[in-house]
Amino acid sequence: MNDSFILRDRNWREANERVTLSSNATFSNNSKGREVEEEPDLFRTIFERDRDRIIHSKAFRRLKHKTQVFMNPDGDHFITRMTHTLQVTQIGRSIAKTLGLNPDLTEAICLGHDVGHSPFGHTGEDVLDEMLDDGWSHSENSVKIFKQIEPLNLSYETINGIKFHPWKYEEAPETPEAMVCRFADRIAYLTHDVEDAIRADILHENDIPKNITKLLGSPGKQWINNLISGVFKASNTKGINMDSEILECMNVLRDFMFENVYLRKETIEERKEAREVVEKLVINFTENPKLLPEQYRADQTDLENAVDYVAGMTDRFALKEFSKL
Repeated sequence: MNDSFILRDRNWREANERVTLSSNATFSNNSKGREVEEEPDLFRTIFERDRDRIIHSKAFRRLKHKTQVFMNPDGDHFITRMTHTLQVTQIGRSIAKTLGLNPDLTEAICLGHDVGHSPFGHTGEDVLDEMLDDGWSHSENSVKIFKQIEPLNLSYETINGIKFHPWKYEEAPETPEAMVCRFADRIAYLTHDVEDAIRADILHENDIPKNITKLLGSPGKQWINNLISGVFKASNTKGINMDSEILECMNVLRDFMFENVYLRKETIEERKEAREVVEKLVINFTENPKLLPEQYRADQTDLENAVDYVAGMTDRFALKEFSKL
C-alpha cells in the first residue's frame, strides 16, 4: 500500500472544477486575471490565492475591533465586523457549494467585502460620505485598500464582487458568486443583529412580529437555515434569487430592525457621539497632513488622504486619536 500523498496541484484543481462545479460557476482558469500579471501558483488557483492574501492582510485583521451595531459593547459575545465577516463567509460558502458555484471565489469576496468599513459602522460611513463631494462608499474603499493602500493585486472577479456586493448598487456584480455574497451578507447581519439585540435586552423574542417567527422559527440557526433555503428554492440558471415569501419576510424583518434597533433613541445618541469623533479626526488630519503615516500621503487632496486614514481606523484607535485632540 502506498502511504504517500497524491499532490493535487493547480492544474488538477482547475480540472476538478470542470467536473464538480455547475456550468454556471466562475471557473478559475477563465478568470480575467490581475492588473499586474503574475506567474500562476504551483498549487493554488487564482481565487484561492486571493482568499489567502485577504485573510493575511492588515486590513482584515483590523475588523476585529470595528463596530457592527453595538459600539464598544461590554459583553464578549457581541458581533464585531470580524465575526460578521466570518459568518457571511460561512453562509456564502454553504450556498455556493450547494448550488455548484465556485466556493473559493465566493469565500474571497465574502472575506474582503467589509474591510473598507469605517470605524463606528454605517455611522462613520455616513459622515465620510457627507464630507467628500463625490461621496464615499465602504465597498469602494475596500477596493481602494486592496489596490492602493495595501495593494494585493487581486483578480478582476474578486475586486468586482467586493465593489458591487451592497444592494444599493443597481449594477449587479458580474459573477453568481458575488450575488451569493449579497444574500449571505443580509442573511448574516439580520440574524445576528437580532440575537445581539436580545442579548442586550433591547428586544425579546416575543417582540418580533409573529408572521416572521411563524415562517422562520426562533432566532438563531433556524433562521439562517430557512433564509438559506429560500435562496436554494429560487436560484436557477437565470441567476441567484430568493423565494418571494422568504424575501418578503426578510424585508419585513429589516424594517422591524431599523425601527426598533438601528434607529432607536439610544442608538441615535450614540451615533451623534460617533459622528463627532469621525468628523473631527478628518478635519484634524486634513489641517495637519504631516501627521499622516507615509502610505496615506497619496497624490490627492489633503481631505481625501485624511478620509483614507480615518476610514481605516478601528473604533478604539479612533477614540484614542480623538482623545489626543
